[in-house]
Formats: sequence, C-alpha cells, structure tokens
Amino acid sequence: MSAQRPAHGPARDGHLHAWAELLRAPAAFTVPGDVLAGTAAAGTRPTGRTALAAGASLCLYEAGMALNDWADREEDATARPHRPLPSGRVRPGAALAAAGLLSAAGLALAACAGRRALAVAGPLAATVWAYDLGLKHTPAGPAAMAAARSLDLLLGAAAGPGAVRRAIVPAAFLGSHTLAVSLVSRRETEGGSSTAPLTALAAAGALTTVLAGRPTAHPAPDASTGAPTPATPPSDKAARAVRAALAASYAATFARPLAHAALNPSPELTQRAVGAGVRATIALQSGLMARAGAPGTGVLTAALAPLAAHLARKVSTT
Repeated sequence: MSAQRPAHGPARDGHLHAWAELLRAPAAFTVPGDVLAGTAAAGTRPTGRTALAAGASLCLYEAGMALNDWADREEDATARPHRPLPSGRVRPGAALAAAGLLSAAGLALAACAGRRALAVAGPLAATVWAYDLGLKHTPAGPAAMAAARSLDLLLGAAAGPGAVRRAIVPAAFLGSHTLAVSLVSRRETEGGSSTAPLTALAAAGALTTVLAGRPTAHPAPDASTGAPTPATPPSDKAARAVRAALAASYAATFARPLAHAALNPSPELTQRAVGAGVRATIALQSGLMARAGAPGTGVLTAALAPLAAHLARKVSTT
C-alpha cells in the first residue's frame, strides 16, 4: 500500500511558492507605506480606517500583480518560461480570478474606510486594470504606473479626517520616483541606454534633497477627539536626524545602482537598478512621513525594508 502524501508536503509548498512568485510577495512590503505617508501628509494619525485603507491598497496592488502575469502570459511563454503561468504552476484562469477577487476586496475595504477613500480607490483600481490590459506597452505606461502610486498615497489621506490637498505634493514626489523606476525598467531586458538611468539619478538626487530639507509638519487632529495636537517641531534635533538618515537611506539604496547602470547599461546592471528602485520606495515613503512630522512612523515603516529583502531571498531560493 502506497503512503499518502502529507497535507503540507512538497506539492503544497511548491504551489504556495508559485503564488508568492505570481503576486511578487516581497514587493508587497512597499505598499503599506503609501497609505501611511498619505495619512501623515494630511496631518492625521493612523486609525482603524487607515488600516482598512492599507488593506484596500494591498489588495489592489496584488490584483495588479496577478493581472500583469495573466496579460503577459503569451509573452512570458517565450521570454520568461520559468514564471508561474507559462511553467504551468498556476493556471491562467486562477490568476485572472484572483485579480478580480482581489480588486473587489480592495474596493470593499475602501468603502468600509469611508466614501472619500472609495472615491480614490475606484480610480486607482481602474488605473491598475488599464495599465495591465492596455497601457503597459505604450508610451503612457510609465505615467500610468506613477499615477497608481500617487493615488495610493492619496488613498491614505482620504481615509482620515485631514485635508487631502495636503497630500498632493507628497503624492507627486512618490509618483516621480515610480516614473523614474518605470522608465529604467523599460530597458531592463536589453539594456543599452544610459538616458533613463541618468534621468532617474537626477530625480533621485532631487528627492533626496527634498527629504533632507525643511519639513512640512502641521498640527494633526487627535484620532478620538479631533482636537489639534502638536506636530513634531521643525527645530527638533532628533527629528532632523531621522529625516537626514532616511534621506541618506533612500539615496544609498537607489543612487549607486543607477550610477552603475548609467556607466554600463547592461541588462544585468539595469535590472539591479530597477530592483533597487523598488526597494528604495520604502525609504522614500519613510522620508515623506518624517518630512510631514511623523518621524516615528517613518522609522517603523523603514523597518519593513529588511523584511522585504529577507522574503525576496526566500522566494527566490525556495
């Protein structure tokens, strides 16, 4: 009589690993910071609605990951046959169903966070689907990706009682970073161009200066009473040190790989620059929080970076 396969045997583990690949699980750590940065920029403190908005953001992000591979399944069969769909580890229908269910869950969570949050989540979901199904391989692709990240930050601002307009400039900063990374990623398979890395390097330098510069702190209403509470004083030495450290972390993560890709735009170095840009998103979010008068939240968010790196190594080697 043959032995029965254990419930948590190799087949099950391999299936979970395939879904982790499909959903780019390590990159999910770059998502909560969008909402938290928006919350800080609007001058409010995180509440239960912030958590709902973060859940909505994560669902919509992962919906985009699943939809991305479904839309690219034929191209991946030739260029990336190891990916979950062309390798047969995940069925295309399952990936499309996951994208739909995750999108619905994201919109439902946003609705629970309030009408303002849903008003931002709707265009965000539409942007994600439009990008994956039509805009990705057009000149509008990088701009659509940047718009999605900017809307994600505004989702955090809309989930609280603060003024969403205060988050417009930080959202533009985050969108600029995303645009730079997206432009570099367009040449990551063939390389051969220094233009995009040099442009991204200039953008990274400008954003580093913004993060290390004068804060935009303002009084944040108390989560329970709505009464104003003092924001972090701009002259506080500890706050300045946090801003400087987070700005340096952003520059160190992104600038050096970009410089290498600009000097030698090979596919390998270009891909490294793209990966560094994705990881640097967490440092940028953290710096934006500190700039808005929430250095403690920024430091806690920055702690997600090593967790993302650890999971990335695990997913790539399991």
